[in-house]
Amino acid sequence: MAAAYNEIQELLRRRADLHARLNLMPYDGSPEIKERGDGRYLYVRKRKAGKQTSTYVGKYTEELYNLLLRNSREIREIRKELRSLEKNLTAAGYSESNIPETVRKNISFARANMKVNIYDQAILEGVATSYPQTEEIIENGEVSGMTATDIQKILNLKHAWEFILDKDVATSKSDYYMLSHIAKLVNEGFFFDGGRIRGVPVTIGGSSYIPPLPIEADVKDRIKEIVEQGVRLSDRKKETLKDNFENTVGTEKDTPQNEEKIEAIDIAIEICLFCMRTQIFLDGNKRAAVIFANHYLISQGGGLLVIPESEVPEFKRLLVQFYESSDAKKISVFLKERCWKRV
Repeated sequence: MAAAYNEIQELLRRRADLHARLNLMPYDGSPEIKERGDGRYLYVRKRKAGKQTSTYVGKYTEELYNLLLRNSREIREIRKELRSLEKNLTAAGYSESNIPETVRKNISFARANMKVNIYDQAILEGVATSYPQTEEIIENGEVSGMTATDIQKILNLKHAWEFILDKDVATSKSDYYMLSHIAKLVNEGFFFDGGRIRGVPVTIGGSSYIPPLPIEADVKDRIKEIVEQGVRLSDRKKETLKDNFENTVGTEKDTPQNEEKIEAIDIAIEICLFCMRTQIFLDGNKRAAVIFANHYLISQGGGLLVIPESEVPEFKRLLVQFYESSDAKKISVFLKERCWKRV
């Protein structure tokens, strides 16, 4: 059963990744050349609701035509792979399930805020961009006046956010494998396998803290331990409510005095800070950590965790303090009070 579950989770992650890639494609359809007067123009042709449609792309150039051909071929390959994945999911015993309403609302909330979230994350990473430039990159995949590296970082953030907002991924476990896939997406184009745990020492700019080499088994166990706090708390709450109902008491003193209140946002912050301080990957740790924390938070219907542009200087100051002392109290309070967006 465990093997089947793991297989299904991997298939769902792959399916979400393919859907995200489809969303990144600028044109969907077969290229078509039309001649008007002395000019030649490019269109993409596609059948929608039984009707043939034709969308204008631009004046004909060999380069643009070849781009449209590659785009069309890649879309066909993605859709072919998606059909194969659907068959494999059915064979593995998977069936679509209803998403809880709180999660559905959180996904919609995240989609509505995705552009500003990506902009804020880009600023945190030192990407030289404005909000209109970020918006243009997200919508069209390019913009003038920015380096190719910065554009790639923003596109990778879009890809990673699209991935975690897929309904199947949003309701999947927040575990090491999910984090690794997110890291792979944010590092795409920069490292061959950006989701692989690092095996070389790294330093952190502006801090004397040198993170030790991460051990994969320890990282897996720690992420599982943090996430399962929420599961255990949920079970204890149910048990307490049951006891209170049976005893018809329902007072505060019926709850164990040493029980600490743990909310989804607290767990998301702990996940985020652990991933940042551990420096699990060669690069992109802050980006991956924030998106991974949001994956957990969205799965709980708990809102979003994003450092706004105006709060970046203070966050960086507190982050250096946290790196060097390992005391997470101040930065945790800061994140909860200044960076938590409720649905």
